[in-house]
Formats: sequence, C-alpha cells, structure tokens
Amino acid sequence: MAKSAKITVHPDYRIGKVDKRLYGAFLEPIRHWVYGAVWNPKHPEADDMGFRKDVLKLIKEFGLSQVRLPGGNWTSGWEWENSIGPRSERRTQLDLAWRQVETNAIGHDEYLEWSKRAGVDPIYTLNLGSADLASAFHCVDYSLHPGGTYWSELRKKNGHPDPYPVRTWCLGNEMDGPWQIASWEKDPKGYGVRAHETAKIIKWINPSCETVVCGSCSPHTATYPQWDIDVLEQCYESVDYVSIHHYYSAPEGNIDALLNVSQSFEDFIKTTIAGCDFMKTKIKSPKTMMISFDEYGAHQAKPADPIYWYNGRRSNIMEFSAEHLAGPFRRFDDCAYDGQTAGPRKNSQMLEALALNAITMTLLRHADRVKIGCLTGFLQHVLRIDKDHAWKTAAYYAYEQLNKFGQGYSVMPIIDGSVHDVEQTKTDYWHENPACGNVQLIEGAATVNDETGEAAIFYINKDQQDDIPVELDLRGFEGYKLLEHTEMYTNDLDARNSFENQEVLKPRAAAGSTLENGRMSTTAKKLSWNCIRLKRYD
Repeated sequence: MAKSAKITVHPDYRIGKVDKRLYGAFLEPIRHWVYGAVWNPKHPEADDMGFRKDVLKLIKEFGLSQVRLPGGNWTSGWEWENSIGPRSERRTQLDLAWRQVETNAIGHDEYLEWSKRAGVDPIYTLNLGSADLASAFHCVDYSLHPGGTYWSELRKKNGHPDPYPVRTWCLGNEMDGPWQIASWEKDPKGYGVRAHETAKIIKWINPSCETVVCGSCSPHTATYPQWDIDVLEQCYESVDYVSIHHYYSAPEGNIDALLNVSQSFEDFIKTTIAGCDFMKTKIKSPKTMMISFDEYGAHQAKPADPIYWYNGRRSNIMEFSAEHLAGPFRRFDDCAYDGQTAGPRKNSQMLEALALNAITMTLLRHADRVKIGCLTGFLQHVLRIDKDHAWKTAAYYAYEQLNKFGQGYSVMPIIDGSVHDVEQTKTDYWHENPACGNVQLIEGAATVNDETGEAAIFYINKDQQDDIPVELDLRGFEGYKLLEHTEMYTNDLDARNSFENQEVLKPRAAAGSTLENGRMSTTAKKLSWNCIRLKRYD
C-alpha cells in the first residue's frame, strides 16, 4: 500500500504561548567546550578578554536567547569564590565529575561577561551539592546587589560596577543523580527544603528573579518519578520551574529507534506534568508549575556492558567505569586541542539534525508548560568548533528555523498517515527504550504569530526508504498566502558541512509547493526536514 500523510493545522488549535527561551543552549566546561571553544587568548580572532569572536559571531547570527551556564555535573563541586579576582590569585581545584583540573582561568565573572558579549540571557546554576547555603547567598549578593555589601563591593573591585542581569537561577544540577558530589538522591525532602531556602534568598534579594528546582534528571533513575513529588512538597510555592534532563540513546545504525526519540520525551514530559499537577492539588495551590527542559540530547551508541550494580540496580556509589577512574586528571585551560576536540564527529549530521529537532518539536507541542529549553552541546552539535575554526552544521540551520519562525503560539498539528513499528532497544543499563507500535512516519509542530501575521508548520519524514506525499489542510488560515516551503535532505547520510563548505546540508526551496483554497500538496523526501511559512494578507 502506498504511503501518505495528511496534516491538519488550524490557528485556533492553540496549545500555549511560546517562550523565546524554548530555543536555548547549555554550556559546561567539559574538555574543550570552554577552554578552547569559548575562550582561547591565543586564537587569531580572540577579543580583549580572550573570547573567540568567530564563535560569538555565529551565536549572534543564530539569535540564541539564553544559555544555562556554568552548568552540569561540574557545578556540584565548583566553588565559585575560587574563580573571581585576579587570575594569579585564583585557586585551582579538582573537578571530580569529569576528572579534570579546574584552574578557574574562566570563572564567574567571565561566564557572565561572555553571555553579555554573545547577546544571550544567562541562566545561572548554583552549587547545591558540596556548597552550603551561605555560598549561594554570597553568590547572589555578589551578582545582583547594587552595592554597599562586602560581596557587591567585591564585584565592583573586580571590575564589574553594575549588577549582572541574571534573572533565572537553577537550584543545583541533577541533585537526584548518584554521580553528583553531595547527591541528594537519598534525601529528596532535604533537597526540597534546601531549594526552598535558597529560592527565598534569591527572591528576597531581587523579587523579579525566577528559580528552577531539580526534578528527575532522567526517566531511567531509580527514584523517578517519586523524586519530583517529594521535592515539590517542600518548595512548590517558592520555585517557578521544575528542571528535567534527558539524554536519549539508540543503538548505532538503528535509525528508526533514533528518530523515535520524541516518544520518550513525550512520556517524560507528560509524567512530569502529572506530578506537578498532583502536588498543586495536594497543597491546594493556585499556581501551575512550569518546566525547564534545560539539558537534552540524542545520539547513537554501541551497546555497552553494565558497569557497577548493587542488589539488581545501578550502584548509588559509583557511576564511572574503572577505565575512567584509572585515568589521570587532565588540564584543558591551555586550549591545546588533542584527540578530544570539538571538531567533526562520526555521527551523521543529517540524522543528528532530525533527532534534535524531533526533540525540540516535542517541547514546542507542550509550550503551555515547557517554557525553557537548553540543548546540550550547542557549541558541539549545532556549531562545530575546532582549534582554528567554527562553522554551521545541518542542525544549526534546522534549529535556526525553529528559533526564528517557531514563535507566537504553539498550535497542535493533527497528523494522520502511514505508520511503522519501532523495536525495543537497549544500549546499556541507563538507556532502554520500549517497543512502540503504529508510530507516525511524519512528525510535526506548528506555530501562529499574531504580531507578525505569520504561521509556520514544521515536520520531518522519518522513513528511510520512501518519499511520502503529504496533504496539508490549512483552510483555517483564511487570508494567508504561502511565503516559502524549504526542505533539507540528502541521499548521502555521510555528507557533512565543513568549515570550507558550510552549505552541503542546508534548507533549500522545495519545488512545486502551492497553496490553493486552503489546501497544499507536497512530498516529504525520505529522512527530510521541512518548514512551511505562511503570511496573512488582509
């Protein structure tokens, strides 16, 4: 039977307002992500502070809204106080999360100055692992208070007279993870109390600030989803967002499993919303909790053997392989790239773009509750950066279209078409995905922007063999005309953008697409990304 699909989009099928922060990024000083990609005073395009202007230029071109920084597992052992003042007086410390030596050559002030130069809003992650409540208090005082206190005057002394524009604060990172230093895995209520007290400090210093509490950092943790409920019971009224993270893994070469990533994210989001709404009802609060999906990604991996187990479950003592622990602590502040560069990867750029946009479209379809999104490795997957150059990947162009045109209100596309079944997969004890039946081969999202009079329909074809005829019912968009239909695809999944040729994979005009009487007929090429834009003329 021939494959086909129908997409119905109506401007009244509104889900919720899209927050500009939905299309953001996450940055952690792993290997050369910071020392080399962000900062390299030896680079020919380094500015007066050593930040790479070629990277800053591409971020500004993209129009990135915000970056969560400095974040990640590294945060739970980082002492921000060691990273301010003259570099010669800063303390070097161990980063146990990534087995690195952190010299703090890039510290608190540099991260916030870089965000200013990149034109992005910083989402700052506090250490609620090894640090105490006083450390968080002092960090917020140093960052936000105009002056007259020890810490705010110290900021001025360090060359930063004005308070930083940090309005969103993450209360720790993945605090349910046993891999965190001072993990709260065994004491979610204790963490909830700590988050509540920290949120009070932040909002008492600046009432306009928002706070993000750590929910489950993966749907695969042993504590999920009870963790969210136990934590929120202690701090529901004092926080504004629940942070969730998810890294989806599919077996190498299994494209069907990789592009079914949205099903895993869909289930995770729905369960998190259910937990939040349960707590809202339990404590009889008028407030609806929002979600910050501030770390996410998808990749293909070779199946790995389980590492440390205890009583039939993953160990809560050790999360790293013996090989990892046997390695030396390494320094990367010299920006001398070795074998672990931020340069070209083996993964297909086209498949990477499709998987990442499938996730982001899932967030967009929940825009009523998911307000913040931070794609992990923006400086590695969306941009490619090596010691010399920075360039745009296929994912850059696709993610850029969502960022530019996926604004206004999210509207629900109704998709009815050919389906396929996706088998159960498992790459390790941490990444197991159930079998899914009757999965639509066409997946999409849509927006309508009342301010600009534009609408956008995004969709991908997940089929590996066939192009699929697509009929779009757009009769609800009376008075709209077709602006453009662009598509990105390739018959060579090994094709990739390079610094020398950054447009091998890029959205281009689709041939033969017309809109007549509210109906549009087109063809979605196999493994393709599509963006249709409409404009109201009335």
